[in-house]
Amino acid sequence: MNDIADHGVRFGRIAAMLPVKNMPEAEAFYTNVLGFRKVFENGDPVGFMIMKRDAGEVHLTLQPTYKAPAFNVAHLIVDDVDALHTLCQTHGLRIIKSLQDKDYGLRAFVFEDPDGNRIDVGQPI
Repeated sequence: MNDIADHGVRFGRIAAMLPVKNMPEAEAFYTNVLGFRKVFENGDPVGFMIMKRDAGEVHLTLQPTYKAPAFNVAHLIVDDVDALHTLCQTHGLRIIKSLQDKDYGLRAFVFEDPDGNRIDVGQPI
């Protein structure tokens, strides 16, 4: 099917939903390491949280028995992929795919957050 569905609905933001086993630990990582800020939380104890940084947004959802899949769950475009790669290494994060220039026009790498969520990071070349 080659036709684009023109149903009149305009799409807005879309954010990755990342399952986490421990919300305070996840909040600390996304705040202290990646520099996000919490803009919303829900529940007592907190079971859902929205984190933002610049135009980036992730939604954290508490899943105490979560087992991360072996594929990327989010893609993040940044303006300095080398600096973020260095930051990930400095904090001992597991690098799944090393930093390299890709033939599709991105300089990219993949890392795991503390819950094992694989995040693909790229910067246009």
